[in-house]
Amino acid sequence: MITFRERFMKNAFSLAACWLILLVYVNYRVDTLPRERPLVVTSWDAFGYYMYLPAGLIYHDFTRLNWLDTADARYHLTGGDGWQAIKLDDGRYTFKYLGGVAIMQLPLFLAGHLVAYLTGAPADGFSPPYQYAISFGALLYCFLALLLLRRFLLGYFSDVVTGCTLLLLALASNLMQYAAGDNGLSHVYLFVLYVLILRATSSWHRKPALFSAAAIGYIIGLATMSRPTEAIMLFIPLLWHTHTPQAARAKWKAVNDHRSHLMITLLFGFIGILPQLIYWKATTGSFIYDVGSKWVFLNPWFRVLLGWEKGWFIYTPVAVLFVAGLFFVKKFEFKNAVIWFCLFNIWIIIAWDEWRYGGSYSTRALVQSYPVFALPLAALSSRALASRWRIPFIAVGLYLIGVNIFQTYQYSKTILHYDDMNRKYYSRIYLNPDPSPLDISLLDVEDMPPKTTDGLHPTLLYRLDRQTPLSAPAGEKLPLWDTALGAKTGTTWIEVQARILAPGHLWHSFLAASLTQGDSSRSARVRLYSPISNNDSVNEYRFFMRLPFSAPRLEVYLTTDYGFRGEIRSLTITRWDKKPAP
Repeated sequence: MITFRERFMKNAFSLAACWLILLVYVNYRVDTLPRERPLVVTSWDAFGYYMYLPAGLIYHDFTRLNWLDTADARYHLTGGDGWQAIKLDDGRYTFKYLGGVAIMQLPLFLAGHLVAYLTGAPADGFSPPYQYAISFGALLYCFLALLLLRRFLLGYFSDVVTGCTLLLLALASNLMQYAAGDNGLSHVYLFVLYVLILRATSSWHRKPALFSAAAIGYIIGLATMSRPTEAIMLFIPLLWHTHTPQAARAKWKAVNDHRSHLMITLLFGFIGILPQLIYWKATTGSFIYDVGSKWVFLNPWFRVLLGWEKGWFIYTPVAVLFVAGLFFVKKFEFKNAVIWFCLFNIWIIIAWDEWRYGGSYSTRALVQSYPVFALPLAALSSRALASRWRIPFIAVGLYLIGVNIFQTYQYSKTILHYDDMNRKYYSRIYLNPDPSPLDISLLDVEDMPPKTTDGLHPTLLYRLDRQTPLSAPAGEKLPLWDTALGAKTGTTWIEVQARILAPGHLWHSFLAASLTQGDSSRSARVRLYSPISNNDSVNEYRFFMRLPFSAPRLEVYLTTDYGFRGEIRSLTITRWDKKPAP
């Protein structure tokens, strides 16, 4: 008889992997807690999912939202315009986001509400007890899901393969950001549901039972009530155990022999989505309401996978292993379920019209389905670890983990930007712990600066070294300097450097330069509120522009969308010329 200690030691590596993941995630969550303001994870999209709970359990107001302006002014929840709720023709509101996530957040909300009551914190649904309950509760959900996923994987793979798979899945992917950072969003909660659907599906196929049939239905219903596209989860139980003709015949015979289970599955699937139907009926008068999404299935956005903005394969390169693993699942009962689910899921994600998916690290819309991708990843890992490629595979895995953890911290500081990434900028910040103002300028300017100024001749055009106050109203251009340049001699660059202090006025203000000659013109600008700027400090800015034509006029200025008031401490404008070879 195997003792508990023997069983524990037999699978110790994969269990240690789960605890290591938790340690890294908690450390990241604590490290990135805001220091100068309260933690608010229920903002922007996350607020759209969460708002059902305070609206129903505290304010008892789903349709007028008389509480929203006060809460928004205090906690900055909506981003400014309340787009998370749709105003109807009769003046009432209905929520844009579906309510499945709120159901999963309910225990965390109640825990926060209890702590608020016991500590005297505002019991308003948004004060720190609620925020910490949601954020750290989501971490707990994720950890429990990883433990369940571990148990599931151990049914098919060895302890070492399972542990390596979990480490790659959790530490080499953007799951880290959405389980430990932006964990008020839907992804971590749906991640749990994908683990549960795998276990329920496997359980029913091993031994058909009403409980697992009901669980399959309810999980799919609740996932659909969280994000309607998650209805694709249906492919998992539908195609499970169809990997061979013989297995498929046995599977459909079992379904036919247990037709009552199919009815139970449909019933509990309906129960899963029923709360949303009731909510829509109460707020809009109809059981079904179009919240306004659009897909372009015949012309999908492949840049979601390969674009420098947020490409999945670029910023989460372990995803290449996820997909490559699909070629190694042939012998497993989940072959058809995993292959077809993954392909259809990717197609749906890249076909959504809003392909950027808001502010995000890599492609966040795929994060919730990573438990399914864990299966081909484990199949690939099993093959690699049993071959002569074992050492290279481990080395690549460690490198991918290191890169992802580093980039996740970069993302938390906005160095890896949530919306404005491009190839040139990424090349300058890749594994760069201390990007310079010149590196940061490539977020905005198109010209790649010269790798070196060796061989270029500098001509100082202008220098300001005294403290000079500046102010401009919203929408105004504030000139700093302009002149007509001399004739161009070969390769020519214009370099602009400045030191600026503008407490509270950096946001949507820009340092800009324009070159004009006749009808030809070009301009460049860099944001003052950059990933390395500080509102209360003197910040440095530097960028280059290539001179495209002879004898243009150069103007350097500030522009501002919301108004500007501050000081310029220094401004240096240099022309760099390289004479053509004789």
